[in-house]
Amino acid sequence: MTSTQAPVSQAEYVALAQFRYGLRRFLRFSEAAARAHGLTPQQHQLLLTIKGFPGREWATVNELAERLQLQQHSVVGIVDRSEHASLVFRVSHVEDLRVTEVHLTPDGERVLESLTVAHREELKRTGEFLQTLHRLQSAIEDDDPELLEKGGKNHTAVET
Repeated sequence: MTSTQAPVSQAEYVALAQFRYGLRRFLRFSEAAARAHGLTPQQHQLLLTIKGFPGREWATVNELAERLQLQQHSVVGIVDRSEHASLVFRVSHVEDLRVTEVHLTPDGERVLESLTVAHREELKRTGEFLQTLHRLQSAIEDDDPELLEKGGKNHTAVET
């Protein structure tokens, strides 16, 4: 800690711990949902990244690597396995043949939609948890121990 940094408050520790707890619970839900649909969590992330790519419904391997925060060769492996499972297909870009587009197949679209509906329901259940995080953030900003206490009480709001 430098002399210009304020010491870390208990509210900040609580907020960070709560945030990580909520993220981990959601990710665990997401991983289990993917497996229940016959996908690896990485395949689910791949499909979602392709479908949710801004401005179009395909992505290049380099774009996928950036969005998934993986090395390019790791993404190629996930794309290979997903292509083998008939979830995605590749085509050469019409303007630059060095670029390969990765698209969802109709099967990939169906399984992603089913997973997205399940995630929509889980996100609705996490609404109270998100409100708790907002209260904790306010406690940090306002340096308010009473608000911190209120914010920390709903730490199990993401129970399913």
